[in-house]
Amino acid sequence: MFVEGFIDQKSISKEKLKARELKASQWWKQKLAQGTCHYCEQKFLPATLTMDHVVPLSRGGKSSKNNTVVCCKECNNKKKYYTPSELIMMGSKS
Repeated sequence: MFVEGFIDQKSISKEKLKARELKASQWWKQKLAQGTCHYCEQKFLPATLTMDHVVPLSRGGKSSKNNTVVCCKECNNKKKYYTPSELIMMGSKS
């Protein structure tokens, strides 16, 4: 199980600032305009979509184009702080 606190708050704050800058970029606006959740692949209004860090900031992930995806709020809430491989493992137990 994941235990919070391994990544210092200064690093997380720095990455959150980068995420805000990324959200203002044309690249992100184009991703939002597509309106598709990365995880469930359903269509949504762009204003209802969120940014998700594939590898969460609390797990050492970065705010970069390679680590951020557009997703719906429901998928973002389900994913929490898990990595993709952890989600696959949890899914196979169900």
